[in-house]
Amino acid sequence: MAHLDGARTKTQATEPEPPPGMLAPLGHAAFRWIWVASLFSNLGWLIQGVGAAWIMTQLTTKADLVAMVQTAQMGPTLLLALAAGAIADMYDRRKVALAAIAFNLTGAVVLAALSFADLVTPAVLLTGVALIGAGGAVMGPAWQASVREQVPQPLLPAAITLNSISFNIARSFGPALGGVIVAAAGGAAAFAINAIFYAPMLWALGRWKRAPEPARLPPEGLGRAIVSGVRYVFHSPQMRVVLLRTLMLAMAGASVSALMPLIARDVLGGGAATFGLLLGAFGLGAVTGALNIARLHRRFAPEILVRASTLVVAFGTAVVAFSTSLPLSLAALFLAGAGWMLSINELNIAIQTSAPRWVAGRALATFQASVAGGVALGAWAWGTVAQTYDVPTALKGSALALALLPLAGIWLRLGDRGEGSAESQPPPDPEVALKLTPRSGPIRIELEYSVAPERAREFYGLLLRLGDIRSRTGAYGWAVARDVARPERWVESYACPTWMDYLRQRTRLTQAERELTARVQAFQDPDRPVKVHRWLERPFGSVRWKEETPDVDPITPAQLP
Repeated sequence: MAHLDGARTKTQATEPEPPPGMLAPLGHAAFRWIWVASLFSNLGWLIQGVGAAWIMTQLTTKADLVAMVQTAQMGPTLLLALAAGAIADMYDRRKVALAAIAFNLTGAVVLAALSFADLVTPAVLLTGVALIGAGGAVMGPAWQASVREQVPQPLLPAAITLNSISFNIARSFGPALGGVIVAAAGGAAAFAINAIFYAPMLWALGRWKRAPEPARLPPEGLGRAIVSGVRYVFHSPQMRVVLLRTLMLAMAGASVSALMPLIARDVLGGGAATFGLLLGAFGLGAVTGALNIARLHRRFAPEILVRASTLVVAFGTAVVAFSTSLPLSLAALFLAGAGWMLSINELNIAIQTSAPRWVAGRALATFQASVAGGVALGAWAWGTVAQTYDVPTALKGSALALALLPLAGIWLRLGDRGEGSAESQPPPDPEVALKLTPRSGPIRIELEYSVAPERAREFYGLLLRLGDIRSRTGAYGWAVARDVARPERWVESYACPTWMDYLRQRTRLTQAERELTARVQAFQDPDRPVKVHRWLERPFGSVRWKEETPDVDPITPAQLP
């Protein structure tokens, strides 16, 4: 029987192991040092944000230019997300992260020098901040996707949580520390501190002895890689659910962070110190929530945890909307920060543990784009409400939207945690008799099954799931047909643009996807092996043959691409 486009596998029953402790990933030296370095780089980035905003207030009185500082910081994440994810999947993630950090360090040094020389204008400031933001946008997917190369798969959820804790620790103290630095030494000092705080990450990534995995096939081009990432998400039902839930949560919950300066000034009647306290309370709540994630994971399913934590954010936002007391607002923001961390982190874990390695960077990039896009849209919407009515009204609307958001779980339910991204051994290359090049194509594949008619409905249901797998791993035009004269005969067909694309498609299946393929093949009549046909399509005008060009050139397996 010829090798098929999915190998039969046997599932071995194993005893479930207890979840690892939250700090277990820190036992791996590479992750430990990169985590510590990320704490510094996050801190420096937040300090820079304070310095940039303060310098802009000194350069202009226009509120829109002051607000553009935040846009310049976050905009590149949204605009460059897919390209950054593709780059992270195409090249050595350690080298990509090193290049991005070196770029940011250079940008911070130049911005600091211009600031000390009093050569900064609003345009120069926004350009510099945007360039550093672009470096961070490229760094993000490469750094986060490389976590699975620093710790074993069972420790991945804990490692993701620790990275979230790193950012929230920095968010708890970074703005306040930035305010002290700006007050004592000016905004230029904030840029210099940011440059210094990038150095530990360069050192940590430089000392990481990453073991590169030799690629069986050359990487895709950037454009094709972006398209592959989009198609993977589009044809992954559970990933679509996670990204949509993330977008909705970010939009509904963006009010607190977007309106926090106005909460401090207009609602509580405070100043910069009050603003810093509110930021710190939200950040400390996030850290507290993260420290309890491991225990909550053991007790609750993802859907329950996300629903409950979203309601906690809704409650905290509602209390802030009605509160005129600083202690009460601080307590409410502490709760909102904890709920926000629990929900966003659970959605992040769902993405990272379900995406296979070949598309992990692009999957993370779409998650980051969902968060950034949701926060941007939500901040604009709730800011418009606050401008039209007042800040408490906007917060009440946000709290109501958050309170209703768990109802989305009825239609967009999160799946259970698992290791759906576990890689499998790629199958051997198929036998061919034509001399093919990587660009030969299009290639059309047909698989002919013989299935007992009484099992047709069950077989068809599994085949539809297999169609999603084919499509998200690179196949186009997937279809299934049934012979009207011989009802037991089914034909599955799909195409790949080139021979190289077909070889990539065959190597991308995870262990779970190969097991589903084996379940489909189990319906096959054991006396009639599945027939596999691979056709090289010859559209009119696609091939320029000469009289002396051979149609068949016998080759050896060593000559296969």
